[in-house]
Amino acid sequence: MKIISALTASLAVLTMGSIPLAASAQAVVVNQAITEAEVLSAQKAWCQALVDISSTHARDGQPAAKALAEKVIDAAYGYQMGAVLFKPTLTVNPQTFRTTRAGALAYFVGGDTAFPKDSGFALKGWTRCEPVNAAVFIAGDSATTMGKVHITGKDGKVTTVDKTWKFVKDDAGRLRIVVHHSSLEHVAAN
Repeated sequence: MKIISALTASLAVLTMGSIPLAASAQAVVVNQAITEAEVLSAQKAWCQALVDISSTHARDGQPAAKALAEKVIDAAYGYQMGAVLFKPTLTVNPQTFRTTRAGALAYFVGGDTAFPKDSGFALKGWTRCEPVNAAVFIAGDSATTMGKVHITGKDGKVTTVDKTWKFVKDDAGRLRIVVHHSSLEHVAAN
């Protein structure tokens, strides 16, 4: 009881003292709020990176595409913050989910014996990628999107996937993907 009384008295002094807490020149304010513009920019950057990895592969081969994919993953995803909840479009059990950087890299560019069924989604010759959101939900320091992504192959054929992303900011204020769920669009039989 004495501890609670002392804490209450200390807080009263801090908030009712001669210098208000909020007016202190020493105050550090951290605001990790996310804007819609940041979210849309991150989605467009992800799409451009997919096309860039594909064109790098076609021009310079798998090792160059892998080097670029590593940079993209490190810049866009939150693996340095912990596990990313990533369910890629074309994965199968028992390696459906890619919560590690190595798993994401294998999915995008293949070449990892630990993920033998990965041939490299980003190596499929994509020439265009366009996100179309059904909704964007921003709640302060996180943003979630759900919608379609239309990806065009070198033959002009468009593949549409259903995509959900969740973004947060890291300690440096950079937007990071921490949830990424992608699945092929369901088309009803006539």
